[in-house]
Amino acid sequence: MPMTTISRRRFLGTVAAVAAAGAPRPARGGTAVKIGTAVLGDYSMAGPVIVALERGFFAREGLEAEFVPFRGGPDLLKAVMGGDVLVGITGSTDILVFREAGSPIKMVATHTEGNHFTLNVAPDVSSVAGLKGKAIGVTRVGATTWIFARMLAKKEGWDPDKDVQIVGLGGLDAQLAALARREIAAYVWGDGGAVTELQGKSKVLLRFDAVTGKWISQIQYASEDAIKHQADPIRRSLRALFTALKLMRESPRDAAEICSKKLGWPPEAVLRAHRISGPLLPVDGRIDVAALGVMQGTLLEYDVIKKKLPLEDHFTREFTPVRV
Repeated sequence: MPMTTISRRRFLGTVAAVAAAGAPRPARGGTAVKIGTAVLGDYSMAGPVIVALERGFFAREGLEAEFVPFRGGPDLLKAVMGGDVLVGITGSTDILVFREAGSPIKMVATHTEGNHFTLNVAPDVSSVAGLKGKAIGVTRVGATTWIFARMLAKKEGWDPDKDVQIVGLGGLDAQLAALARREIAAYVWGDGGAVTELQGKSKVLLRFDAVTGKWISQIQYASEDAIKHQADPIRRSLRALFTALKLMRESPRDAAEICSKKLGWPPEAVLRAHRISGPLLPVDGRIDVAALGVMQGTLLEYDVIKKKLPLEDHFTREFTPVRV
């Protein structure tokens, strides 16, 4: 089944499937927690939660866990801030954007190192140079995908406003439809580009750490209130997630079988996504402050944020390194 923009009903169906998957449950009285992701259709983001549930890693930590995927970072933020979700997993630039907007949240661990975003091109495009004079699809103007497209143009020595056209299109369905109509020649996406590559609709030309250099792709975060009052469940949740990340690194075929059903991707597509993101899966969640600084500088350069807040405001080292 192709990766598509997923409806709320479909989200809830997937969550129910995860809950019913037969993972060992903690004894009565286990601490109930919800783990949220900004989207479902990303292997490195959602995979660790799926694996931890399926293999009983949350249960082993005495947690009654529920996986709740959302339709984007802002929806996840509301749930974390409202106390409905204990740990949120999202794109790393969210912590810089949301903190600047006044949201009292902090990064608690790195979820995906480097930059796992991919440049996905039409099957007849063989190089980045072939995109000059053509259009590149992104989710929306001002989004991280938009920044990456402009950084790519700059790296190639192009004027991003004249030599290429960067078009905000929304979700993957819209990107693929525009690609099929030849309205765009490429689009920026996460490791889910492996699915459409397997289908022959596009191909992964590069991973964006070749463009951005130092970066943190995805993070785990919590509200300051939860960090203060629920540190132990956060710590146990992270141990479960990093146990899952260890399995994903060491046994990608097993992880692919586990994740395939929940993501709705063929196992081969999950393995292709692992080839993109697998080298970036973290061992203990330690936070690269220098990379966070590069990201902050990039967002300031592209006018996505206006203020340079102290980097230390964005994270806590209370939970890392995670020991499993």
